[in-house]
Amino acid sequence: MLGFLYKHRGAVESPRVEMRRPVRTSLALFRSPWYTLGIVVAMAGWGFHVGALALAPISLVQSVIAGGLVLLTVTADRLFAHEVTRREWIGVALAALGLAFLAATLDGAADEAHAEYETAHLVTYLIVVFGAAFAVAFAGRGGPREGVLFGASAGLFWAGSDAAIKALSGELGEASAAAILLSPLAAVIALASAAGLVVSARSLQVGKAVPVIAVTSVAANTLTIAAGPLVFAEPFPDDPLGRVMRLSAFALVIVAAALTPAPVKAAHLEA
Repeated sequence: MLGFLYKHRGAVESPRVEMRRPVRTSLALFRSPWYTLGIVVAMAGWGFHVGALALAPISLVQSVIAGGLVLLTVTADRLFAHEVTRREWIGVALAALGLAFLAATLDGAADEAHAEYETAHLVTYLIVVFGAAFAVAFAGRGGPREGVLFGASAGLFWAGSDAAIKALSGELGEASAAAILLSPLAAVIALASAAGLVVSARSLQVGKAVPVIAVTSVAANTLTIAAGPLVFAEPFPDDPLGRVMRLSAFALVIVAAALTPAPVKAAHLEA
């Protein structure tokens, strides 16, 4: 979350990211020391994230990472002087609560790394997630919710990247470094990560910090957690109560993400 807030401070001070010239306009962001610092912080966290994905189930890793969402409103309000509305406090708190419920239903999932997958399941997951990422970004262009929709799109791109990282981690120790780097999954990771970075930068420029970052985090974490049982055969709760808790947790996270941004009409009135 700290890296996101630094990137937001740098992004709003930088020239606008243009989707027709994503590479050139995104590189211009690095002229801002704040944005560069945010990227450095984010890359350090990403390195630990990749290591965790290689050792533990993807659902467990993402549930732990999602816990950082609890600190978003406090950090934004106290350290970065962002005005955080009551709606944003409630939305972020509910999202964090939903993610905590997801973590509570992971009994038995931590027995192994769960890196094995069926190719058809992974490909289907990636097609759906990346298709949704493009659709959400297209829907947000120029609209009143451009910031949060671009944020959701970035989160979806990163969810697909995380699933590909998890899949590729199963080849560590079995394939050579060259084979891993030349794997189609490595290309998917690079392209999805870069796309997420560009779209996220645009979202931070045109949207309010707390709702944009919250929606990005929720989209990334929720879809990545879903990849556990959908792609990597992580166990789903056997008992009815566990199933209800997990499905309710997903519903709560989605409702909270929808609640966090201000209504479009209210946003226009504030502008």
